[in-house]
Amino acid sequence: MASIDIRRPHSLSQSEAHAVIDKVAARMREKFEVKTQWLDGTLAFERPGISGKIAIGGDEIRVSAQLGMLFSPLKGMIEQEIRRKLDEHFA
Repeated sequence: MASIDIRRPHSLSQSEAHAVIDKVAARMREKFEVKTQWLDGTLAFERPGISGKIAIGGDEIRVSAQLGMLFSPLKGMIEQEIRRKLDEHFA
């Protein structure tokens, strides 16, 4: 099982960062059939083969995920896409 742990600084307010993550989560649900749920300041997401969290800190966004056997070989590509989306929304 492969894991992903990416941290990205941000300068948005909590509510602005929350709104951005909500937008990203809606796209994840639509495109990848991911189930999401907010628990305090953390968005948990899950689908067969992938589970993880997007945590909003005061000055940092942290994405962590566990990839099952099917997705482990795609770890590099998945990390690249996460980094691209974080740059797009939090640069």
